[in-house]
Amino acid sequence: MTGENGRPATMRAALLLAAGRMEVREIPVPEPAEGEVLLRITGAGLCGSDAALFTQGMAAFPPDRRGELPLVISHEFAGEVVELGRSVDGLHLGEVVACGAGISCGACRACTAGRTNLCEEYRTLGAHFNGGLAQYCAVPASVCVPASPLGASGDDVALAQPMAVASHALSRAHVTAADRVLVIGCGGIGAFAVWAAKSLGVHVSATDLRPDRLGVAAALGADWTFDGSTTSVQQAVAQGWGWNVVIETTGAQSALDLAISGARPGARIVQLGLHHQPRALPLKSLTLNEVDIIASYAHVCAQDLPRALSLLATRPQGWADIAPTVSTLSDVVEDALVPLATGDAGRIKALVDPFAVSTRPYSREKGDQS
Repeated sequence: MTGENGRPATMRAALLLAAGRMEVREIPVPEPAEGEVLLRITGAGLCGSDAALFTQGMAAFPPDRRGELPLVISHEFAGEVVELGRSVDGLHLGEVVACGAGISCGACRACTAGRTNLCEEYRTLGAHFNGGLAQYCAVPASVCVPASPLGASGDDVALAQPMAVASHALSRAHVTAADRVLVIGCGGIGAFAVWAAKSLGVHVSATDLRPDRLGVAAALGADWTFDGSTTSVQQAVAQGWGWNVVIETTGAQSALDLAISGARPGARIVQLGLHHQPRALPLKSLTLNEVDIIASYAHVCAQDLPRALSLLATRPQGWADIAPTVSTLSDVVEDALVPLATGDAGRIKALVDPFAVSTRPYSREKGDQS
């Protein structure tokens, strides 16, 4: 059955109903409003914040940042443009686009300064509005970037949002080819930070507690990797390494200790992981060594999303080591959300194809992969 403009009347969507409760249901296909496009979702990614939403519901967010349930989660997704709302320019039917997900007002002080990720009215698809765990999603055209002109295709495009977060962190540090970079934590954002840093021609070290993730970091070009569970801060620094730029992605106290201890005088520490507990800082040492601590949050869609698509396209072998399989909507809880919440995920990135009828391998092929 189809509705207005030939769009289907209903679609399958994984709805988060309450903390720990998600169901796949048939719900109406949204109509794109003015300035929006309707996407046929080709792939959706899940991360730690999605796992927190699943386990805690809206209590995972501060009171002033909470949306409402039921909700279709996932803020990392891509899709084919199948309908244009009024006043949409620059996008065309049939294009596959990456969606930046973060919606900004365009008029506040942060937006007019080009820092749309700090918008006073910032809201996110998949947290405040329905996101990517559905067959269709209506999204602002302003947060969509066509993938094909930048060389990205297939499941690559659904990885653009986390790659944009990593790229934004490096831009916050103003990384140059003369820098030596340490990436702490080689999960989704950390792995992408390794690749983004290597694209700048810098020497990159990477650390994690899991040998398999260190192996991926090495495959992504890390020049030196070390296991944080067996190598102390002192041992790492004693190896003769010290870093001009440190990207901390985990939010753990031990990671912050390593970042500060391993930072050379004049270094920049980019704090990307969220620390949920107060942390004591050695401010005297940081001051005497002029070490900058720089916060990085989300990404600036207009700048970071195109760069992310280009970075994804430049890896010849693709990203199957990051996301080896793509799950179905019916399997998303067991295959992705529970492993992410318990720390048992065997893959770095969890991807979902809302049209797939069974789990399939990661693919760079264009078009319908279900």
